[in-house]
Amino acid sequence: MSAPPHSSPPVATVSPLEPTDAVNRAAAVLEEATRTGVPCAPVRSLLPEADVEAAYAVQRLHVERGITAGRRLVGRKIGLTSPAVQLQLGVDRPDFGALFADMAVPEGRPIAPGRLLQPKVEAEVALVLGTDLPHRDPTLADLLRATAFALPALEIVDSRIADWDITIVDTVADNASCGLYVLGGTPVPLDRVDLRAVTMTLAKNGETVSEGTGADCLGSPLTAALWLASTLAGLGDPLRAGDIVLTGALGPMAVAAEGDEFTAHIEGLGTVTATFASAATEGAAA
Repeated sequence: MSAPPHSSPPVATVSPLEPTDAVNRAAAVLEEATRTGVPCAPVRSLLPEADVEAAYAVQRLHVERGITAGRRLVGRKIGLTSPAVQLQLGVDRPDFGALFADMAVPEGRPIAPGRLLQPKVEAEVALVLGTDLPHRDPTLADLLRATAFALPALEIVDSRIADWDITIVDTVADNASCGLYVLGGTPVPLDRVDLRAVTMTLAKNGETVSEGTGADCLGSPLTAALWLASTLAGLGDPLRAGDIVLTGALGPMAVAAEGDEFTAHIEGLGTVTATFASAATEGAAA
C-alpha cells in the first residue's frame, strides 16, 4: 500500500475550556434551531472573533448534553479536508465533529422529510477501528494496525446556520455541520485497497454530480485520520476500538431535496446509497 504524503496538517488547538456565557448562548441558539427546524443566524457574532477554541467548547457542550440525554457516541467525522473549502473559509487545517449512533441511517431506510434543515451529500471513506489509537504522535503503521476495515460512506451534512452562511467558527460550533451518515455494508481490509488512489463517483437520481479521488482528501484519507487521531489524543479523548471515522469528502457536496436518491461508488470499496423520502410518499405510507 502506498503511504500518504509525509506532510501533515497542523494539529488543532482546542483546549478544554470551561463553558462561558458566550459558549452557552451559542449552544442554546443552535439547539433551538435543531428543535424548531428553523435555521438560525451565524453564531460567530456570539463568540470571540475567530476563536476556534470557543467554537470547540460549544461543540463539547453539545456532545456532553447528548451523552447525558442517553445518546451514544460512536466516532468522529473530519471536515474541511478540501483545499478549496479551506481557502473559502480562510483556514489551513481540517476540523472534526462527533458521530452519535442515532445519526446513522441504514441503507434502504428513507430519510424522513423535515429531519434535516439544509442537507447536502458527500461521499467519503469510513474507517472502523479494531483497537485504540491513544498516542499523540501516531504513525501510519499504528493507524494501519488499529483499523479493522474500511467502508464506503455518505455523509449528509447539514447546517443549523441559515443559508450556510458559515465561517470556521460557525461550522465547528455546529458539530462540524454534521447531520446524518450512511455506511456501506461490505467491510474491506486496508491491505486490499490503496485509499489514496481510489476514485469516487457520486450520482444524484442517476446523474453524476461529484467526482474525486482519495488524494483529494488531504492527500489521502489516512492522512486525515492520522490528524484526527493525533488531535484527539492530545485532548485526552483518543479514538477507541469500535469508533467510526468519516475521513472527509472525496469530491464536492451536492444539495439534497425530498425524493432524491444518491449513490456513491468508491473503487475498491463498493457502493452506498441514501434516499430522501418525499412528503407524498410518507403520507401514503402512513
